[in-house]
Amino acid sequence: MNATAIDPILSPLELEIQRIRQWQVDGQHTQALQTAQALLTEAADHYEVLYLIARSQRYLGQIDAALQTLARMEQSHPRYSRLHEERGHCYVVLRDAPRAIDALLHAVNINPALPSSWNLLEGLYRMIGDATNAATAASHVATLKRLAPDVVRATSHFSDGELDPAEQIIRAYLLKVGNDVEGMRLLARIGLAREVLDDAEILLEAVLKVAPDYRAARYDYACVLFERHLYKRACEEIEKLLTIDPDHLDYRTLYASASVGLGEHDRAIALYRKLLQDAPGAADLHLSLAHSLKTQGRQTDAIDAYRAATAARPNFGDAYWSLANLKTYRFDDDEIARMRTEEASSATPLIDRYHLNFALGKAFEDRGDYAQSWRHYEQGNALKRSESRYRADIIETNTRRQIEVCTREFFEKRTNVGNPSPDPIFIVGLPRAGSTLLEQILASHSQVEGTQELADIPRIVLDLQGRDLNLDDPRYPGVLADMQPEDFRKLGEKYLRDTRIYRGNKPYFIDKMPNNFRHLGLIHLMLPNAKIIDARREPMACCFSNLKQLFATGQEFTYSIEDIARYYRTYLDLMQHWGDVLPGRVLRVYHESVVDDLESNVRRILDFCDLPFEPNCLEFHKTERSVRTASSEQVRRPIFRDGVDQWAKYAPYLSPLENMLGDALVRYRDRDAGML
Repeated sequence: MNATAIDPILSPLELEIQRIRQWQVDGQHTQALQTAQALLTEAADHYEVLYLIARSQRYLGQIDAALQTLARMEQSHPRYSRLHEERGHCYVVLRDAPRAIDALLHAVNINPALPSSWNLLEGLYRMIGDATNAATAASHVATLKRLAPDVVRATSHFSDGELDPAEQIIRAYLLKVGNDVEGMRLLARIGLAREVLDDAEILLEAVLKVAPDYRAARYDYACVLFERHLYKRACEEIEKLLTIDPDHLDYRTLYASASVGLGEHDRAIALYRKLLQDAPGAADLHLSLAHSLKTQGRQTDAIDAYRAATAARPNFGDAYWSLANLKTYRFDDDEIARMRTEEASSATPLIDRYHLNFALGKAFEDRGDYAQSWRHYEQGNALKRSESRYRADIIETNTRRQIEVCTREFFEKRTNVGNPSPDPIFIVGLPRAGSTLLEQILASHSQVEGTQELADIPRIVLDLQGRDLNLDDPRYPGVLADMQPEDFRKLGEKYLRDTRIYRGNKPYFIDKMPNNFRHLGLIHLMLPNAKIIDARREPMACCFSNLKQLFATGQEFTYSIEDIARYYRTYLDLMQHWGDVLPGRVLRVYHESVVDDLESNVRRILDFCDLPFEPNCLEFHKTERSVRTASSEQVRRPIFRDGVDQWAKYAPYLSPLENMLGDALVRYRDRDAGML
């Protein structure tokens, strides 16, 4: 979070909006309306401009026009609370109490920091003789009155997703008053929304020291721990809350999600089933249950749960995509028709639209209609990319600096400085490059524990980057040169300690976070005896497979042809560097070679890991374990060639990808001996 953003320079549009707001305060509604309508020609469908138009129309007695403006606004901003509050005001003018109450309730459910809505609700409930709800509304009014006005204003902005003004107001307030529990909690929630998780964690720890019984703050704290993948600590915090309120739906839901994070799927499934008894129409719970069932290989039960999610919410794109992402599921004609209808609907949110497009892409791919399939994959990628903040230059800057800092001489001066444990086996590369297959092969060995894509190395990197993160001039990897041998040993110990919870009693375990290829220098310094395997796939096949995959989180480089091509080339550059400065440290395994000659590649992998050959590794598909990646169903079947050249069926649409990959099409096979 940026503390320098307290006094922003307003844009011409923002200055004009301020003028219109002031005219409304001064009662000059005709002037405000005319200016706002003129402004709309420059800022089509801008939600604040539309809101101001509707307000002026109401003040001028143009209620029908105001309701039409609000309906237009709702098409693009249905979650803006003041839209519904303004609609409630319009219905009050029309003396339509039931509709006014519905609109105002919609407003406060989105944004509880709306004193005007609560005041109106209290009056409306008293008017219709509903004393119970009137008292509830009055209690909310009283609560807001007890809070500092700046906290209320900032909370209102936060609830509407307006993070910049929320942060500006609350930071200025805290600078003025010092520690304030509500202000600190709100700033932490803004940090959570912005994914500035370390700041949010520190703020909430400070709040709980002052107010240990503040349940909402403890729940927020558990949420932050969950987002930091600190699932054990998150469970501990939620258990404290459940001791006080065992029936609280939010506590129980987060506890189930944290159990998934720990790999406790039996517990998670039981928790989700119990939650669904209390909330059978909760589409998200059906989806979460289905994910856990899928992870355990219970595909039939998972399909039933995914379908229950689509029944609970017909435009639930994630549920349809999750069915497609089973890779073995085939949509029938009725399902495809429903998906196309929902995807075309203006009422379908953006997130559901791109999920539906990816699902339709898979549906038409399975039917051999590659033109329709590509149209939906392309549209899904465009919609997903439109909301992404991914910048390829940040990755390329990191790669350049890794090469500058992590030289051969750099490593020679730091020989064996980390923790000597040989336990971890890192599988790195790009997503969809065959890493899950390699993990399943190794996890079929009696001495190797298959875990999941562990977030511990990325979390250590975030810590090394520091709190004042400058994406254009990052502290990491340059900070590695300033660290002492003891620092690397401690980081290695921390990694082993924090990952212990994902392991059983086997001597070795796998960490298959693919993006760790960007941090092999750090891994080598922390854990000089860990094994590292580079899962590599032919670039056209790998990049196309990523373009048709919608990831649950992260992997933002996969949603455009340019981004994935640049990322693949950067990957080759950095892996070539690691080969130059750490010769023999990484085993390269080509996915196509594994498909063509399984046994010799399995033996080569086991030899590299100093493991004796075991036949179970050849029959990896029989190994029963939880698999959480997109390839979960594929690795439960014998090896197959179907997907190796799948991209060729889309060749007419992929010439831009081929051009952007350039020499990577050949360079990926350089040094074909297999050891870097």
